[in-house]
Amino acid sequence: MDSQLIIDVRPKEVAMALLEDRKLVEFQREKSNSSCAVGDIYLGKVRKIMPGLNAAFVDIGSGQDAFLHYYDLGMEFGATENYLKMIAQGRNLPPLTKVAPGVSLPREGKIENVLSAGQTLLVQVTKEPISTKGARLSTTLSLAGRSMVLFPFGNKVSVSKKISSKEESKRLKSLIQSIKPEGFTVVIRTSAIGKKALELHAELNRLVNRWNDSVKKLPRAKAPALICAEPNRALSLLRDTFSAATYTEIAINDKDMYGAIKDYISTIAPDSTDIVSYYDNSKPIFDHYDVTRQVKSLFGRTVTYKGGAYLIIEKTEAMHVVDVNSGNRTKEKAQEQNALDTNLGAADELARQLRLRDMGGIIVVDFIDMNLAEDRQMLYERMCKN
Repeated sequence: MDSQLIIDVRPKEVAMALLEDRKLVEFQREKSNSSCAVGDIYLGKVRKIMPGLNAAFVDIGSGQDAFLHYYDLGMEFGATENYLKMIAQGRNLPPLTKVAPGVSLPREGKIENVLSAGQTLLVQVTKEPISTKGARLSTTLSLAGRSMVLFPFGNKVSVSKKISSKEESKRLKSLIQSIKPEGFTVVIRTSAIGKKALELHAELNRLVNRWNDSVKKLPRAKAPALICAEPNRALSLLRDTFSAATYTEIAINDKDMYGAIKDYISTIAPDSTDIVSYYDNSKPIFDHYDVTRQVKSLFGRTVTYKGGAYLIIEKTEAMHVVDVNSGNRTKEKAQEQNALDTNLGAADELARQLRLRDMGGIIVVDFIDMNLAEDRQMLYERMCKN
C-alpha cells in the first residue's frame, strides 16, 4: 500500500491529508494560532475543585479551563508534586533519582483530598478542547518518539505487546535497559523492531535532552506556563505513521514546513529524504492531489460507497449513529446475499470514516438484517479486521 502525505499550509491553518493508494484515509486541520495540542506539557494552576465530578478545573493559559479527573492523576502524581516542591525550595532542578515517589493514591479516592484551589501542577494535554469544552489533562507525563515513549519519574522498561517475537522483545528490552538513564521509564514501540543500538540510543538521548531542556523553565516559570510543546501536527503524524517501505511521497506547499520535515526524515530515515517535495504550482495542492473532491464527498451526512449503497451518519451530543442503506443495489437475486455484500462494504467504509472523522465514544450502527448466522459471523470478523 502506497502512502502519500499532502500538507497544505494556509495563513490561518495547516491541513494534512493522508492518502493510501490515492484514497483519503486521514484528514486533519490545525489552526496556526492553536492554544494547546495533545502532548503539550504545562505548569498549570488549579482554579476550582468539583467534588460532584471528582475532578478539577485547571488554568493552563489556553483561554478555557482544562479538565482533570481524579482517575487521571496517575501513579507518578506524588513524584511530580515532590519534584515541584523541591524546585520551589531550592530554585534549581533536582535529579529525578533524588525525587521521592510520594504516597500512592487510592483507586477510589476523592479529588478534594488531594488537590486544592491555587495549587500548581505539571499536567499534559490528552485531548484537545472541543467547542465549549476545555482540554482534558493527565499528570502522567510522556514524550513520544518514533521507536519509544519516555516517561519521567519511573525506572522500568516495557515492550509493546504487538511485538510478537520473543527474541526481538528480549533483545530490545535488554538493549534499552543497558542505555536508559535512571529516573525514566521507557515503553518500546513496534517501530523499534530491527533497529540497531546506535539508532535507539540516539533517539533515547533526543527524548531525554528534550525533557531536560523543557524542565529548565520550571524554576522561573509562573503558572500557567507552557513547559514542553509537541512538535507540529505534521511531524507528529509522521512520527506515528511513517514507514520508508510504504511512503512514496510527502508534498508540502510551504518552504519552512518543507525544510522542517526534510530535516526530520533525514534523522529517522536518511535514505528516504528524496520523497519529500516542495509543491510550487498555481493550482491548489489539494486540488492537484484530488483531496478537495474527496473531502467534499466523504464528510457529508450521506456517504456513498461501492455498488450504490450508502451510509447516513448522524452526530448527537451523546453518540454517533450510522444507518446502512443498500441504495440501488438490485443486481443480486438473493436478498440475503445483497444484505451481506452491502454490510461488508459498509464495514470497510465505516472503518475509513471512523479514522477520517476521528469518531469516538458511543457509535451505534444499524446494519441491514441478515438471517444466516454464518453471514453475521462474517460481518463481525470483517469489523474486527478493519
